[in-house]
Amino acid sequence: MLFKYFLLLLSANLSKCITEEDQGVIYANRCEVCKILTVELQNRLEETGKSHDVIETGYSVDDIKPKKKKQYKKSELRLIETLDGLCNKILEYNIHKERTDSTRFAKGMSQTFQTLHGLVDKGVKVELGIPYELWDKPSVEVTNMKTQCETLLEENEATIEEWYFQHEEGGESLKTFLCEKKVLKGKDTSCLNEQLKGETGGDDLKNQPKEEL
Repeated sequence: MLFKYFLLLLSANLSKCITEEDQGVIYANRCEVCKILTVELQNRLEETGKSHDVIETGYSVDDIKPKKKKQYKKSELRLIETLDGLCNKILEYNIHKERTDSTRFAKGMSQTFQTLHGLVDKGVKVELGIPYELWDKPSVEVTNMKTQCETLLEENEATIEEWYFQHEEGGESLKTFLCEKKVLKGKDTSCLNEQLKGETGGDDLKNQPKEEL
């Protein structure tokens, strides 16, 4: 009985020693989450920023007092629509385990899975420990990043709103304003400038293909 208890205790202690890294899982850090959030947010804003639509705001009980008119691209409505479901975009990402920096989170199939799918197409039996139909589903790292994104967004809505109304037109990137100056202030921000080898780009990675960040 004592020996059995010892084995249970040993097993419990060993399980505590098994880290995410031991299982091949490394969750996104705060820098990576903030970086992806800002990239997706600014991509959405770029899509709607060229709109010349005008919206009417306010209420009027008669035709004498006209409603206020405002450009959509400067409106609160645009920001609300942009933030709605934003973190769901992260489920379009994959984990590229052949990379070691923040570019491991990117859209498009990883080189590893391209190779594995190629082997399957040639008739080679590949065992990964998960059903084949789940290969292309979001990984645990990606779903965890989505959850972190939602938390980060909720914590920093006021900061994003401040940037949108007071700093966007001035040219300051959201990545700098939110990540460098607020979320990661005093912490390591090196991931914000990481990009795919051979790619060059500005502050917001605008010159990188969107499917890769």
